[in-house]
Amino acid sequence: MIRYFTAGESHGPQLTGIVEGIPAGLSIHEGYIEQHLVRRQQGYGRGGRMAFEKDHAFFSSGVRFSKTTGAPITLSMINRAYEKDKDNWPVVMAAEGERGDVEKITLPRPGHADLVGLQKYRFDDIRPVIERSSARETAMRVACCSVARKFLLDLGIEIGGHVIQIGSVGYESWEQIRSTADPVYEKGAENLYRESDLSEVRCLDPNLSEKMRDEIMVKRKEGTSLGGVYEIIVTGLPPGLGSYVQWDRKLDGQLAQAILSTQAMKGVEIGLGFESGRRHGHAVHDEITYNAGFRRRTNRAGGIEGGMTTGMPVIIRGVMKPIPTMLKPLQTADIESGIEQETRYERSDVCALPRAVVVAESVIAPVLANALLEKFGGDSMNEIRERYLESDES
Repeated sequence: MIRYFTAGESHGPQLTGIVEGIPAGLSIHEGYIEQHLVRRQQGYGRGGRMAFEKDHAFFSSGVRFSKTTGAPITLSMINRAYEKDKDNWPVVMAAEGERGDVEKITLPRPGHADLVGLQKYRFDDIRPVIERSSARETAMRVACCSVARKFLLDLGIEIGGHVIQIGSVGYESWEQIRSTADPVYEKGAENLYRESDLSEVRCLDPNLSEKMRDEIMVKRKEGTSLGGVYEIIVTGLPPGLGSYVQWDRKLDGQLAQAILSTQAMKGVEIGLGFESGRRHGHAVHDEITYNAGFRRRTNRAGGIEGGMTTGMPVIIRGVMKPIPTMLKPLQTADIESGIEQETRYERSDVCALPRAVVVAESVIAPVLANALLEKFGGDSMNEIRERYLESDES
């Protein structure tokens, strides 16, 4: 079973990740991980931090001569913000010593983990909550999950994503999304992300891309922020991953948990999703055909039925809320005095949705990899590949 853990703070010296359970013999190099870290930093609507953070994850265990050994993999990523401001962050985030005159953060931001995190852990300063709950953590999450993503890719399973809505601007129907996206990923889902990456907002439709960009510009001038909806596609999955026999083995439930565990995510859909509740049965379910194998005429189920893959592309959509840190302040109350006042501004994106697509692509990879390992097993890539190919032939 593949597991991963991340550690580190937004403005601490580094982020650290440990990935356990990757089979031996997987070809992997830092450059593969870096390409997805670079993608995570792209997209219109970014904040100032992206101007100087150039993320690179270093292997310090579990990889030898560009192949995994089967041992836990350790990844390290230096925080450039920490290095850039030597007079500030090493003092604020010091691991030892006393607080001294380091300023306390006492104004919780609505929409963040600030107040609830402080109440849970009984801090007298919000800084520890801000630092760990920050979306900066997703940089290491992308790094860790990229290892599982490479495992899937070596078995012909590809993941790609695109933006379908920012604020009020987006596609008008499921059919419109399908007519745009489906021809793009016919040759594999990686083609989908490569095409969407050509857009500043990661939208496949040029006209919508321009409107989304304009919407971000308007909201930036208004001092507010925007969320939206993205779609992730997975191609090459065999039928029968996951299970219907227990609630915690249903693959759609596991995928939803992975998406919702990511900062700022508020909803998940599989296939038609919520649209299914507005349609009659004949416009929802996928008829089964047979021609040298079973297939579906359509893929409204999004590649999952009964908690298991059908062999059709898996289609997942996630909803991201607008970022709570905004130029125009909201009202809050000081944790010490209780006095109501305006939030303080901290540098932030206006719209992080294009970046969130890469995070969502990444976090579902370990879920899918585990479902595949559960079905086919094996401790080395050669063993898994043999079993996987044998099953495909049968």
